[in-house]
Amino acid sequence: MLLAPDGAGTAHAVSLNPPTTENPLGYHRLIGGSVELGETHRHAIRREVREELGADVHDLELLEVVENIFVIDGVVGHEVVFVHTGRLDPLPATTGATLMESDGSVVPVVWRSLDDETEPLPLYPGVAGGWGARLRRRLR
Repeated sequence: MLLAPDGAGTAHAVSLNPPTTENPLGYHRLIGGSVELGETHRHAIRREVREELGADVHDLELLEVVENIFVIDGVVGHEVVFVHTGRLDPLPATTGATLMESDGSVVPVVWRSLDDETEPLPLYPGVAGGWGARLRRRLR
């Protein structure tokens, strides 16, 4: 998954997902998806971003590998997530941008502050919020 800051280094692109039992207002999720059989995590993030946003990723850097256990609509999920940072080219629009999920659904893409404390919606995987603030400090 990709933590991709804007040009000013103040926000990053995330998907805006619909409400669930656990998150009745919806939630944000980092851009990117699953590694397919036979590909590396670096190749997977580049492919996923191209498929979802029609963008390329430059300056790709692995930040952390996390084991993410979560619940969505009462169902437990489990994934190993490679959290990267990088620059998107082109950047998604500030309003009206969307991405297509692997199931064919289309969700909005929004810009979330790297300083997570003011954001009303949770970000998944949860570890990503801490990286947003650290990345903002690195970009200054």
